[in-house]
Amino acid sequence: MAWTPPPLRELEFASNIDLPDERVAVVGDVHGNFRWLGTVARAVQTLAPDVTTMLQLGDWAMDPDTTDEALDGTGIERIYVTLGNHEPWDQISPLLDSHPDTAVRVSKITWLLPRPARMTIGGRSVLSLGGATSVDRAWRVEGVSWWTDEEIREKDVAQAVDGGPADLMLTHESPAGTPVRAVREILRTNPFGFPDDARAASATSRARVTEVWDAVRPSLLIHGHMHMPGGGATTDGRRVASLGQDGQQGNLGFLDMRMLRIETPTLRQIREAAGR
Repeated sequence: MAWTPPPLRELEFASNIDLPDERVAVVGDVHGNFRWLGTVARAVQTLAPDVTTMLQLGDWAMDPDTTDEALDGTGIERIYVTLGNHEPWDQISPLLDSHPDTAVRVSKITWLLPRPARMTIGGRSVLSLGGATSVDRAWRVEGVSWWTDEEIREKDVAQAVDGGPADLMLTHESPAGTPVRAVREILRTNPFGFPDDARAASATSRARVTEVWDAVRPSLLIHGHMHMPGGGATTDGRRVASLGQDGQQGNLGFLDMRMLRIETPTLRQIREAAGR
C-alpha cells in the first residue's frame, strides 16, 4: 500500500508578517523532495550562516513532519511558501479559505502564504502571488493529482493590485513577456509537447501575473515553475529572476533585501557546502 502523508494541521495564524532579515534564502520548486531540501538547507548553513528565513516559490508539496526533520539543526527557522500548482489543494484551500488573508503555519517552521500575501522583510515591501496553471494536466486526474484551485484567480489579481506598490514580488508563475530569454525560448518551442488548450490556459495565467506586475511595479520579481533558471531586465529596469527546480542549477538563491540583488550558488557549491 502506498504511503499517504498526514493531513495538514492548523498550528498558528499570522495576518501581519514583518521580519528584520537583511538577507534570506530563496528556493525554487521542491516537488516534495525532502532529500534535496535538506541538502539546500545544509548548504545555506555553510554558505550563509546568517540566513534563517527561506522563501519558497511553489510546487512545495512537502509533508510538514518530513520538512521539520529534514531541516532540523540546519539554522533555517522559518519557511514562507508562495504556493504553486502542484500542491495538495484539496487540503490547502480549506485552510486558507477559513482564515482569509492569513498565513497558516502547518509545521514547526513551515508557513503557507495566502493568495495574495503582503509582507515586510528587512524594511522592504513584499507581495506574494501564488498559483499557476498545470500544463501537464492532461496526464493528471482532477481531484486526485491536480485541482482547479491551483489557478490564479481574478479576485487574487484585483486584491494584489489594490494593495499598491511593492519592492519585491514573489510568484510561482512567470509573467507574460518575460525578459528571461531561457523562459521565452521554452515557451516558444514547447519541447514537451503540451496540448494547445493547456498552453492557452498557461498564457492566461501568465497574463494575470503581468497585470499585477505592471501595476505594482516591483524592482525585482522572482518565480519558479518554468524549471529554467535565468534572469533579465525590462527596458524600464524591472528585473526578473527565474529559479530552477530541485536538483537543478539555480534552485537556490541568496537575496540581499537592502539592494534586492540575488546571488545563486552553483550546484557544485551547494553539494560541497552540504557535505555531499
